[in-house]
Amino acid sequence: MDKIKWCFKKGMEIVKPNSNLADAYLKKSEDSLESMRLITSKDWKISMAYYSMYFGLYSVLMKIGIKSEIHSCSIEIMKLFLLEYFDEDDVNLIEESFKARIDAQYYTNRDVNDVIYEDILSKVSEFVVKCKSIILKLNENDVEKIRDLIKNK
Repeated sequence: MDKIKWCFKKGMEIVKPNSNLADAYLKKSEDSLESMRLITSKDWKISMAYYSMYFGLYSVLMKIGIKSEIHSCSIEIMKLFLLEYFDEDDVNLIEESFKARIDAQYYTNRDVNDVIYEDILSKVSEFVVKCKSIILKLNENDVEKIRDLIKNK
């Protein structure tokens, strides 16, 4: 929970739930997925795969009303408060993708293992579909329950 407190100190906020923003981030997720499919560069495929998943997750956060500009904080919310919707494999996938994206995007001497690369690419579409499904399932009571859990931590 210390990480969540740190995230709030660094600007994460509980805001009004916003279905329009949730839809806009889903669109960004789908656009990133399409870009991933079209490009040939391994590094850029990794980045686009990660952003496709991240924007999918962020669309869920917007539906709940969580504003978080720090990616690790968004993933922490997922890990601590959204396991009713995402499973441990989903968490591991986005964390692995986050690390792979950093390695591919910021370092020239870090190569992403081909097994990890193929795993990410093979699961990104399913992750995005899951985010869409979660948004459709979330009702006002679910949203309030999650917001209360977060507020009380």
